[in-house]
Amino acid sequence: MGKFNKGASTNLLHIISDCIFGLISFFSALILSRHTFTSASMNTYLVACITFMVIYILSNKESKLYNVTTFFYTDRIIRFVSKSFIIATCVTSTLLFYVGKADIDKDFYIIFLIITYILMIVSSFLVHCINKRENKFAPRTLLIGAIENYNRFESYLQKSNLDICMVGYVNIEEDEDPRYLGNIKNLEEIIHNNGIDQVYIMHKRKDNLDIQPFINLCMDIGVTIRIIINNYKGHGAQRYVSSIGTYPVLTFHRVSLNTSSRAIKRIIDIIGALCGIILSSPFMLLTAIAIKLDSKGPIIFKQCRVGQNGRRFNMYKFRSMCIDAEEKKKELLSQNEMGSNLMFKIQDDPRITKVGKFIRKTSLDELPQFFNVLKGDMSLVGTRPPTLDEVEGYERNHWRRMSIKPGITGMWQVSGRSQITDFDEIVDLDTEYIDNWSVSMDFKIMIKTAMQLFIRKGAY
Repeated sequence: MGKFNKGASTNLLHIISDCIFGLISFFSALILSRHTFTSASMNTYLVACITFMVIYILSNKESKLYNVTTFFYTDRIIRFVSKSFIIATCVTSTLLFYVGKADIDKDFYIIFLIITYILMIVSSFLVHCINKRENKFAPRTLLIGAIENYNRFESYLQKSNLDICMVGYVNIEEDEDPRYLGNIKNLEEIIHNNGIDQVYIMHKRKDNLDIQPFINLCMDIGVTIRIIINNYKGHGAQRYVSSIGTYPVLTFHRVSLNTSSRAIKRIIDIIGALCGIILSSPFMLLTAIAIKLDSKGPIIFKQCRVGQNGRRFNMYKFRSMCIDAEEKKKELLSQNEMGSNLMFKIQDDPRITKVGKFIRKTSLDELPQFFNVLKGDMSLVGTRPPTLDEVEGYERNHWRRMSIKPGITGMWQVSGRSQITDFDEIVDLDTEYIDNWSVSMDFKIMIKTAMQLFIRKGAY
């Protein structure tokens, strides 16, 4: 696997669950052993338990227990847990009693081992149950090929911890079958209409179908494609090989699939959104009062925007325009300064109210978007969410900028914003961010955004 794919198949939730249950085992053993602990001995006991859990987790990773494609059979899971538990017990005991000669209460240690073994099995089954629950954030998935060919494949999916939302099937054959969402010739339209994140193609050589154009299509619009059995080229894409049951799967993608990175980004979004809401609440209150006193209409402007891979959501902003702004926009299209109708901006927009001019220059109008981030529709850093009419004019390569969640700020906002009028240049900035994403890059963009709020450059 490439550097972006090292954690692609890792079940991060399972690792976190084991760590949490490990802590529960530690504190339970402290209580049940009824041993008197000093601060010095407490540190020794804690180091011993951490050592045990580290060895246990590393052993599980080696056994592929944390791999989302590993089949969840009861006897197999118990065998994996038991193996890792025995290895961790032997290594930790050797380090404690023979190498380090640590003074540890044996009652505590035995109780800790018994509780840990039970809870590690509970953890494995609990995580599997959680993964099999309906999850609105699971990747929306299309299966391309004959439904009959997917019977065994879907049974493999059910036995694994893969978290996917099955949307439907796409037919390779020409005949119209109501069981399918449509024909593969209309794949791009089907993907856009259903907000698809990833595509599986069950392809056999007798199908006489050239899959390369569909790989190119998915790469152009930023949708992950997984080819079952056969090996094809994915130009400019990251790729890795995994397996589901007896099916080898070659995955092409241009968005990092690293589970831990996605989790970290979401945690940052939640913490950042909560802090943003709390810290900006006085400003939001004053802004709301000013808008209400300045002009008629609602305080919050709610507009349908297009998010990740075509998902539609309502984006919230403080209203900075007159209530009939959308109708007046048609009259102003000829004055658009963006060079195309794929984005719309004009300086001294007559639709903007007096208060609206101030809150736009200071970006106060965007504060309600923290609630969009908290809901999961947006991220703190991402790409600008387009309107429905803008998306209608998109070419195929423009769709890749929406292969991630849109953000309150992004590369475009910190690279000149309204001074950049070439939409292709905006797409290049967005795809540069997608291809080189990192946590440090997100923080750099947020810092630059905060600095621009004071110099008020490029905002109107």
